[in-house]
Amino acid sequence: MTFAVLGGIFLNIGAFLTYKGMIFRAVWAYLIADIFWVLMAWERQDWVGMVFIISGITFALLAFLKMHSGEMEKELKKEKI
Repeated sequence: MTFAVLGGIFLNIGAFLTYKGMIFRAVWAYLIADIFWVLMAWERQDWVGMVFIISGITFALLAFLKMHSGEMEKELKKEKI
């Protein structure tokens, strides 16, 4: 199997877990998919692609930490002014 196929499998697992409401587990599946895509970009020497993938991973980790700390829930429930 190629890194792209393995990443796609984990992307589907993450989507299924998101559908079932298991968001934190889905984030882990998405991060594993991202790791496979970084390996694929490395193998193909696609440095620009790797930069975009790594920046996406960084934003995903920041969002995960924000969700885990409970800050995001507070923002979602905030009343509009």
